[in-house]
Amino acid sequence: MEFFIKTKKKIFSEEIVNSGRQPELDMAKAAVIVCLAWIHCIIECTPEEGLTTGIPYVFDTIIGGPLAAPMFMFAMGIGMVYTKTHTPNDYIRRGIRLWILSYVLNICRFVIPFLAGYLITGEYEHYIGMMPYWALGNDILQFAGLAMLFLDLLLKLRLSKAGLFLTALLMSAAAVFLNGIDVGSPAGNIFLGYLMGTEDAAGKVASDFPLFNWFIVPVCGYLFGDVLRHVKDKKMFYGIFSSICGAAALVYFIIGIHFKLGMFGEGENCYYHITTWDTAASLAAAVGILGVYHVILRHIPGKVMGVVSMISRNINAIYCIHWVLLSWIVMVGLYAARGTQELPVLVTLLLGSGIIVVSIFIAYFWSSRWKNKLLGGFHEKK
Repeated sequence: MEFFIKTKKKIFSEEIVNSGRQPELDMAKAAVIVCLAWIHCIIECTPEEGLTTGIPYVFDTIIGGPLAAPMFMFAMGIGMVYTKTHTPNDYIRRGIRLWILSYVLNICRFVIPFLAGYLITGEYEHYIGMMPYWALGNDILQFAGLAMLFLDLLLKLRLSKAGLFLTALLMSAAAVFLNGIDVGSPAGNIFLGYLMGTEDAAGKVASDFPLFNWFIVPVCGYLFGDVLRHVKDKKMFYGIFSSICGAAALVYFIIGIHFKLGMFGEGENCYYHITTWDTAASLAAAVGILGVYHVILRHIPGKVMGVVSMISRNINAIYCIHWVLLSWIVMVGLYAARGTQELPVLVTLLLGSGIIVVSIFIAYFWSSRWKNKLLGGFHEKK
């Protein structure tokens, strides 16, 4: 017991000693947004059966599964603690901005290009048949806005840290029990899908990131960020906790991938309608990855970290821009020209690399002029 008390005193301070930008968090966010371009290109340019093996499987199911969106959301929760503007009204404004941005993105990446694709090809079913879902369906930005507003409500109710975690845990458990609801109408599935996992009779995904399933991730990020502010010895902190969490996640992933369990199973719903235990493994992986980044940061030049920090600050803009570019290039351009979106894996990865580089440059010049006033952010500038 004495050993644990001494270790705790070495790692933690009763005062807030760790503030400002967290380089390992910047690196995690930058890595996620870069990988998303490859992930989304792989998904759009690979036939469904091709996503079950090889490199496409790695990008779609592993990197694009527990290592992508959970880190995105975890970082969002940490950022809510570290931003200088963290009053309830600030959270409300950011949540509303994200909510509005999510629908603007749906219009720019789906509605407008798909209408153009229909006018070019005349293929109604391919471009127009799922338009209600494209325009109104729940995705990660809708979730982020809703989660920020709901977390703000809980904070206004003055819930304790334990109360926040318990609320999120109960929501996750309820979501596991209620997953797969079909209310019998597309509109009902879409709007109920903001809260819990819905799907129609054909098994189509009607809700990509339901609040009940995923809310525990930003909540844990918020609680982790609160702890991190009191860490005076990051080397020891990450050395202990990231090692334990990373090892636990690795064992879970190996078993899950081998037996195709949980989020590693077949179909989109097994991931988007994530279970509580899959969420726990994804959170453990996030903590493990942050520890890895903390170690390798010592070997990264300051100029490179400047670029990483810029990418991190503009994560929302880059996310939106890469999706719009991908929609026009792949879903409209490639399909209209060739009658198919399919590409070889190497060509797909090269395309994703080009899209993310262009997206970063556009976001940089955009933010230089507008200072992110229109886009808010998962992690506000310090």
